[in-house]
Amino acid sequence: MATIVDVAKRAGVAVTTVSRVMNNKGQVSEETRQRVLDAISELAYRPSPAARGLPRRRLHMVSVVVPFVTNPSAVARVQGVVHGLRSTDYPVSILDVERPEHQEEHFGLLGSGLRPEGAVIVSLHPSENQLASFRAAGTCPVFIDTDVADFSRVFVDDRHGGFLATQHLIQLGHRRIGFIGDKEDERFGFTSSRLRRRGYRDALQAAGLDAAAHFERTGEHGRDTSAELARELLALPEPPTAIFASSDTQAIGVLDVAKEAGLQVPRDLSVIGFDDIEVAGFLGLTTVRHPLYESGLIAADLVIEHIENPGCTPRSVEQDLEVIVRVTTGPPPAQSSN
Repeated sequence: MATIVDVAKRAGVAVTTVSRVMNNKGQVSEETRQRVLDAISELAYRPSPAARGLPRRRLHMVSVVVPFVTNPSAVARVQGVVHGLRSTDYPVSILDVERPEHQEEHFGLLGSGLRPEGAVIVSLHPSENQLASFRAAGTCPVFIDTDVADFSRVFVDDRHGGFLATQHLIQLGHRRIGFIGDKEDERFGFTSSRLRRRGYRDALQAAGLDAAAHFERTGEHGRDTSAELARELLALPEPPTAIFASSDTQAIGVLDVAKEAGLQVPRDLSVIGFDDIEVAGFLGLTTVRHPLYESGLIAADLVIEHIENPGCTPRSVEQDLEVIVRVTTGPPPAQSSN
């Protein structure tokens, strides 16, 4: 039996585009609409009645469970999901998680009888009991940046990203490279900063450099905390000539301190971040580009796929990472003066 994914592949469009045509929602060119209709006819596709949520009590919406929704990276992901679903007939509800009890509450909703038809979970790790409740309720959430077996997910290799960032600095000639990241957070189980730090250490080891613990600092995620950690690093007898911050927000804190100390970036200090949030471009920040917005678009496609085809096989989509070189990285001081 043909699925909505088969139709999308035959027509050469996204799953959400097929949904728009079927529901007569949103702007779709006449040429694209006809390709979709032809594919539906050729494949004899008929959506399952279960896909409409008729036999169950479900909320006709897609919920996005996201921690710290005002964080720039979270905003970009939510925008991707919202834009991906804008032309379907599924409204989007945003469920913000600021404390562990919020996560319990929202995951409880997803595992209940009266639940949204689709869900996207960003960067959060459900417990085994919560995953069991999802399965029992027939919930098939799509995860972004969470490694969960038997569910669809969109992810990047954070460890490789940390390697790329550090390798960039090493190739510029830096040998004293600092790292600023998040402290271990048992409340939510975030893993990205820890994995990026592993990549940082991998790159140093591959280059034959010591992964000196005194060049590493972790703390609460945020610009101000990052600034405090950068001050500690720059006060060392032999301070780093470059700092890899595990997010752009933290890298901005490093730039604040460099300016405060009268250092010129990158002549005196190179700084690289991670994510490529919108402000990074305005600041000229070198960073590892994390396709945040695109991850939301892909998740929206996967959500529609699961709604239209209950029981479909989970899919894992890995996104590529790349270093975006701007003006905050350059050779270390001894070389830049040559």
